[in-house]
Amino acid sequence: MKTKRTGDWLEVQIPEKWDGYTIEKILKKEWNVPRKLMHSFRSNREVTLNNENPHWKTAKVKEGDTLRIRLFRPQALEVTPTYMDIDVIYEDDHLLVVNKPAGIFTHPNTPDDHDTLVNGVAFYFQMNGIESTPKYVHRLDRDTSGAILFAKHDLAIAMLGKELQERKIKRTYIALAQGKVKPRRGEIDQPIGKDRHHPVRRRVSEGGQPAVTHYEMITYDPAHKVSLIKLQLQTGRTHQIRVHLSHIGHPLVGDKMYGGKGSFDYNQALHAAKLTLIHPFTEKEIKCLAKPSSDSPFFTSEQVEGLGDENTGI
Repeated sequence: MKTKRTGDWLEVQIPEKWDGYTIEKILKKEWNVPRKLMHSFRSNREVTLNNENPHWKTAKVKEGDTLRIRLFRPQALEVTPTYMDIDVIYEDDHLLVVNKPAGIFTHPNTPDDHDTLVNGVAFYFQMNGIESTPKYVHRLDRDTSGAILFAKHDLAIAMLGKELQERKIKRTYIALAQGKVKPRRGEIDQPIGKDRHHPVRRRVSEGGQPAVTHYEMITYDPAHKVSLIKLQLQTGRTHQIRVHLSHIGHPLVGDKMYGGKGSFDYNQALHAAKLTLIHPFTEKEIKCLAKPSSDSPFFTSEQVEGLGDENTGI
């Protein structure tokens, strides 16, 4: 789909598949615009068709028409910006993919938290004239590194959130697990709930939420008795990979909370190496590889690059 930003507005050239649609159908059914945002667009006359303001329910578009939506209205920054060396993997007018280092939280947990990735991305927005608050689509644990997806405006976060809910955003992790994982390839389908004996820890629990992890062992290091594995989440529960690997007897190296061993500066050997999604506006596939830091005690750039040409499934 052909799109172009002009100031605060996004111009969309109507594709053949939308020929005969009403404006309302495009906004509601194709883009899943939230009700509050629909009301704002309508009240402020922020959607036009060929530079006119027709009735959304009756006006039908034709292939080649120009639909304009004011997506980039300036918004006040709602978090404290903090200088941080941000590793940008991908960026356009709608979204940003950042390679998160291990050791920082994704977002503030209290009003006094100013050293999270969100604060760092807010500073990046401020320095680059992006008048918005960064909106994270998903999170990573503090000690997990790798790709995190941010939206730059309200419609992007709504559309990407729906993609995540429908499992159209694929995240591939690499990890070091204790022991030789068997079978070499498999699925862990075990519900996860809170551990009532610990304020943070999760556990496999019959009464927990459904959780499915797919994994495949890449190599086994007999000298250190660890397996390099890649994983994909079918669901996104808190600590899911950590809980599932511990449950099958192969906890992450360094993950002491779940039985892992290792004397590393990092707490756990887990890296979100690859992020694949369909762009909500251009409808093109976006593939992002997040290389580990040069001082990572666990992973190498070559291991991540090896995922580049693979299909997303495990």
